Amino acid sequence: MNLYPRTVLPILLLGATGALLATALAPPWGFYAHRKINRQAVFTLPPEMIVFYKKNIEYLTEHAVDPDMRRYATRHEAPRHFMDLDRYGEPPFPTLPRHWADALAQFSEYYFINEKNDTLPLFKRGPEGHLYLEDSLVFFEKTGQSLPYDTLLAFFKSDILPQYYEDNWVVDCGVFSARFGSVLPRCNGIFVVDKLSEHGILPYHLNKMLNSLKYAFIEQDAKKILRLSADFGHYVADAHVPLHTSQNYNGQLSGQDGIHAFWETRLPELFAEDTYDFWVGKASLIEKPQDYFWDIVLKSHSYVDSVLGIEKDLRRQFPPDRQFCNEMRGDVLVKTQCEDFAKAYSDRMGSMVEDRMRAAIVATGSAWYTAWVLAGQPDLRSLANPGSEEDEEQKELEQAVKSGKLLGRPHE
Repeated sequence: MNLYPRTVLPILLLGATGALLATALAPPWGFYAHRKINRQAVFTLPPEMIVFYKKNIEYLTEHAVDPDMRRYATRHEAPRHFMDLDRYGEPPFPTLPRHWADALAQFSEYYFINEKNDTLPLFKRGPEGHLYLEDSLVFFEKTGQSLPYDTLLAFFKSDILPQYYEDNWVVDCGVFSARFGSVLPRCNGIFVVDKLSEHGILPYHLNKMLNSLKYAFIEQDAKKILRLSADFGHYVADAHVPLHTSQNYNGQLSGQDGIHAFWETRLPELFAEDTYDFWVGKASLIEKPQDYFWDIVLKSHSYVDSVLGIEKDLRRQFPPDRQFCNEMRGDVLVKTQCEDFAKAYSDRMGSMVEDRMRAAIVATGSAWYTAWVLAGQPDLRSLANPGSEEDEEQKELEQAVKSGKLLGRPHE
């Protein structure tokens, strides 16, 4: 089973750990906003948390890039950064389950191998790609028999979901028959193919990160708290980028290649320090985390048409030689959007980029705060300061980046 992960340029890119890593991951001036979002989120926290987070603020800032480095180390990383919502119909995407296991079960494909070693579909499928459901029943393709969807979902959770990180999801025919009866005579094997992850799992992963950070707080594991907090901030920031929610994530479907980095990198690079206000107030408790994370990506998706449409309109107004200019970045000559073109784009969108960055800052702080509250508000004052310790995992990530082999679809 392949997850078909793709890589996407991180939201409003982040500061690199070393010139080599910066060059491998993004243009040398990139990574600005991820750093800024994690750093500013520290100042949204209550005193009981800021005592620990502020003394480790440099770690949280520098390691905000780690999830992008991890795209060089594991094929499972890339789908955590995006979700192609528009492949599931129209907002608010009612056919897309909000629960992770339910979505994965519905958008997986189920096959069995018969006595002739032919591979055949196990269940009927609907026009939108998910399981064909009628009165909450799932229908077998060949026999016409049915079983309750809840029964299939329970089976999926117990027998399939634990295999998520395996290359192949397989089920013994005897196990299947024992659960559902003799619906597959002469079955030589059953396997399941993940068709959800290839289109991104970002909102589901945010919920998983919340639980992971909660347990790190319960365990009072300072190193894990910092690592997960840095990663969590990265994914929360990604969720606030409109093009992280669309199949047309880099304008490649509309002749606007490069718009992803234009929106999330070039504009903050030019305008953030002088014109954006990053003081956003205090973090707050997230009462319904799953709904909260889905609201973020749905809000981001609502901007996709404007992000693409405004840039396309400006391309018609600006001659080509005023759209892209050559600039020196250190010793490297790079081609990037001209400042006048970028300003026109920024002005037409109003405060969209600033607003999404501000929202990402408060959401990151609120996610950290909520995990801490769910853990019982443990005392963080006595935790060690591991931020400067050597980390074997970090060394492995840096080595993976040096290899230059991105595991997934390249962004540009």
